[in-house]
Amino acid sequence: MIMNTEPSLSVVVCAYTLDRWDDLQAAITSVQSQRRPADDIVLVVDHCPGLYRLARYWLPGVRVVPNQYQKGLSGARNTGVEAAVGDVVAFLDDDATAHPSWTDRLLTRYDDPAVVGVGGLIVPWWQTGRPAWFPPEFDWVVGCSYRGLPEEPSPVRNFIGANMSFRKDALLAVGGFRTDLGRVGTRPLGCEETELCLRISARRPGTVLLYEPSATVRHRVPETRARWAYFEQRCYAEGLSKALVVQHSTSKTALASERTYLRSTIPRAFARTLRPGRPASLRTLVALSAGVSATVAGYTVGRIRSLRSTDAPQPRVRALHHRRRADSHARDRVRRASP
Repeated sequence: MIMNTEPSLSVVVCAYTLDRWDDLQAAITSVQSQRRPADDIVLVVDHCPGLYRLARYWLPGVRVVPNQYQKGLSGARNTGVEAAVGDVVAFLDDDATAHPSWTDRLLTRYDDPAVVGVGGLIVPWWQTGRPAWFPPEFDWVVGCSYRGLPEEPSPVRNFIGANMSFRKDALLAVGGFRTDLGRVGTRPLGCEETELCLRISARRPGTVLLYEPSATVRHRVPETRARWAYFEQRCYAEGLSKALVVQHSTSKTALASERTYLRSTIPRAFARTLRPGRPASLRTLVALSAGVSATVAGYTVGRIRSLRSTDAPQPRVRALHHRRRADSHARDRVRRASP
């Protein structure tokens, strides 16, 4: 008798506002339309009672739960991890839609026991068209994969949050996402995924976080995020966030990806932009320079702040635990239902 060893999968979507209801419905529909259906879909509502009531009524087949921690994306994700019944937990943003093969592409890579996490490609969906000056090397500003990432399946240091997955036991072992890092509402801070990935790798040396570009999602980029002001603000916030990651990490690889980015990706971007016949080349050069400068400035300010606060007690990662749920046999039902 051949036993099915494919891990079960929970997909977690976090949402915080009624303003993105149409996006949220599209995200959930894309998960429900997967060729390899998820065993469990969990929607975590981040302290928005109106959205919670609406989602429970209008999203059949989805377990809707409130954020059990402090307001913010990290707390919402931790709530989703605790609620999930799958062996693997995948995260999709509420304004992203997954390709029909997304879950299958992610799960296939877990055949390798060394793989503890799989992330995928995030393609920007510009609502008002991509600005001519916006360099693809800075698509991380809008939460998407950027030019310079591997084009083939490759081990990476960390994933981008709109499209990532982990073995649930790895998430529980490190205590989940830090709730003192990351986005709260529209505040453009981040890097909680980077810090989490560093902790997972440090706890399990020799394991792999794998980037699989064939596991694709499309991430909506509204007009407000295609503006110069948002670009500069987000770059500065990224620098602040990276300083916090360094403060919390003891790993020598904490800034390894950033060093490669500055030494290789950015110089290539400048060289590419300077080629004759490039549209909006001057504005793109300004954007490249301003983006690097704002990020470095944010990092510098963040490091100064962290050095001044070294004597203050640092928040600890709140360990996740298995909550008792009314459907205490949900995990068993998922496994029995697996083909």
